Amino acid sequence: MRSQQSRILVQLRDLILKGEFAPGERLAEIPLADRLGASRTPVKLALATLEKEGLVEASPGGGYAMRTFSRRELDDAIVVRGVLEGTAARLLAENGMTRDQRDALHACLERGDRALADDELTIDGYADYVEMNDRFHQLVVEYCGNQALKRAIDVNDALPFASASATLPMHASTGSGRRWLQITHYQHHVIVGAIEQREGTRALAAAMEHIEVARMNLRSAFERPDEMSDILPVIRLLRP
Repeated sequence: MRSQQSRILVQLRDLILKGEFAPGERLAEIPLADRLGASRTPVKLALATLEKEGLVEASPGGGYAMRTFSRRELDDAIVVRGVLEGTAARLLAENGMTRDQRDALHACLERGDRALADDELTIDGYADYVEMNDRFHQLVVEYCGNQALKRAIDVNDALPFASASATLPMHASTGSGRRWLQITHYQHHVIVGAIEQREGTRALAAAMEHIEVARMNLRSAFERPDEMSDILPVIRLLRP
C-alpha cells in the first residue's frame, strides 16, 4: 500500500511545517536522503510534489529551496479551495453518483476509518491516511464532471498550503493532532452522506466547513504557537 515515496513526502512536509528549514534554504537531495534514511529517488520525487504544492521552489543553481509566504497568501489559498471543492460537492450531489463512484468514495471512508482505528498512529498509518485524504478530495472533484473547476483547483494547489493534505497535523498519534484528524474524517463521512442524499446545498456547506479546519489550524499557529506546536508551526517561513 504505502510506497517509500509516500512516507518520504509526509516526512519532508512535516519538517517544513515544523520550521526545520530556514526561508530560502537550499534543500539538497543527498543530505535529505541521509537524514531520512532513504534513497535519493523518492526524495527527488517528493521535492517535485512539494514544489507543485507551493512549499518549495526551484533554485537558480539547481534543486530546490524553501519558499517564504505571507499569512494572507496562506489563508486566501485555503478559502479558494473551500469554494471550489464545495462547488464540486454540490454539483456531484445534484448530478448524482454512479454505483462505482459511490463505492470508490466509500472505500476512502473505510480506509480512513481503519487508519484511525488504532490507539496510536504510526508514520505508516499517517501516510496511509494522507493517501486516502488526497484520493478522497481528488475523486469528489473528478466525479463532479466540471473540467473548468478541476483546472482551477489544479492552479490553486500550486499555492502554499492549499492542497488537500498540506495542513493535516503530522504529530497525530495522540492529543490535539489526533483529534483534528478524527474531526476531518468525520467531515468526509458527512460530505459523502449529503452527496448520496442529493442534498447539494448541504454538500456545499459541509465541504466548505471541512476547509475551515485548515484555516483554524493556521490561525491557532499564529495566535497560540506554543500550544499548537504539534499542529502547524509555520511562523518562521512567513515574510512580513
